[in-house]
Amino acid sequence: MEVNPIPVITVQTVPYDDQKPGSNGFRKPTAVFESKRNYLQNFIQCVLSSIDLRDRQGCTMVVGSDGRYFSKTAIEIIVQMAAANGVRNRVMRWYLVGGC
Repeated sequence: MEVNPIPVITVQTVPYDDQKPGSNGFRKPTAVFESKRNYLQNFIQCVLSSIDLRDRQGCTMVVGSDGRYFSKTAIEIIVQMAAANGVRNRVMRWYLVGGC
């Protein structure tokens, strides 16, 4: 079976001055992530780039979500960017808010 790698796309972007995570992580209204071009992607790439490339290659990343609106989209973007940055294993956990 032939394996075709997923192409890595490089996107020109600009920094956002308000991307400063606190002790509880990176909390912004969902509308900010949806309205500002590459807002989530910029932040995720900064986090990934803060890890030395030798440590990043082949490592395992854990992604969690409480299942609220935009979570699925955000996790898909995070997983794709992690793979493009050499993260080999991804562990994902979803928590449902409310529900049965």
